[in-house]
Amino acid sequence: MTVRRINLALQGGGAHGAFAWGVLDRLLGEPDIEIAAISGTSAGALNGAALAAGLAIGSGRHGRQAARENLDYIWSQVGQVSDNAVVRWMHSMFPVPRAWQRLTELFSPVAWLESLTRVFSPYDSGPFYTNPLAAILREMPHPDLCRAGGPELFVSATNVRTGLIRVFSGAELSVDAILASACLPELFRAVEIDDPATGRREAYWDGGYSGNPALFPLYSPALPRDIVIVNINPMMRDALPKSPAAIQDRVNEISFNASLLAELRAINFVKRLHAENRLSGRPMKNVLLHAIMDETLMNSLNASTKLLPAPGLLATMREAGSRAADEFLRQDAANIGERDSYDLRAVFG
Repeated sequence: MTVRRINLALQGGGAHGAFAWGVLDRLLGEPDIEIAAISGTSAGALNGAALAAGLAIGSGRHGRQAARENLDYIWSQVGQVSDNAVVRWMHSMFPVPRAWQRLTELFSPVAWLESLTRVFSPYDSGPFYTNPLAAILREMPHPDLCRAGGPELFVSATNVRTGLIRVFSGAELSVDAILASACLPELFRAVEIDDPATGRREAYWDGGYSGNPALFPLYSPALPRDIVIVNINPMMRDALPKSPAAIQDRVNEISFNASLLAELRAINFVKRLHAENRLSGRPMKNVLLHAIMDETLMNSLNASTKLLPAPGLLATMREAGSRAADEFLRQDAANIGERDSYDLRAVFG
């Protein structure tokens, strides 16, 4: 059996991250696919942490089963949050009068949540603030993020002070690093972590603002050439957004795809230089790109569904991810180690 080694790049996107759950579950069922490294942001960081910690248990069936257990646990916990539970959770974070609480439960929690976060800050909750993701990460069946033996894991967060990306890896990986990567500032307080490079305790927000996900950590010569991007934010939307909500949704999608598109443009430029033999003798890696996505599904959704991790939605996303991974394995797995299956020329014209 020929083992095909890949790197994974996992995008963030709230509840839509369950799509990557399905992708990863399907890839774990392929014994000839070896995951060498993972770069993840936000929900992609949660998926990456669950995957890497599980695979560190062992390289065979035991490690793959441990990774599945971690992923199933994380998304089962997220899926227990119902519409009204979202409202009750937000009530615990913000000082809202009791009469207003009863009224808001009659309406869509997403519409209410979006309005409320324009008025209140996570810092308004005082000593009652908690981040519900922390307990989920700490109580994974296999929680050791720094255990040797698994794939390399890179987790991206955005430095609030500088606006620059910070990539956590190796001994820097922690629950706080994952929380930083998934820290939407309208919902969560910035996560503060010491930075040995600056000698300061820095505050971090969601990594999607600066790298969704970051590809450059996967360029290491020690890692395989192949990078499989699991996209959960649609690149293309043919319909022109006209309502305020649709306009804001598309602005957010464009913003969270901007860093990835910049890296893809740079890769495309390097590929042209390689094709013209202009990089002879220079240590610049010519990576091979692949993608697993379902643009039709993602175009049928809007940003509000990212905030409502209802079990039905998560099951739909997981099944779609599994189908997309199955299609990738049928059509493009033979390209691993040989050629790109993601056509950058079609992206950039």
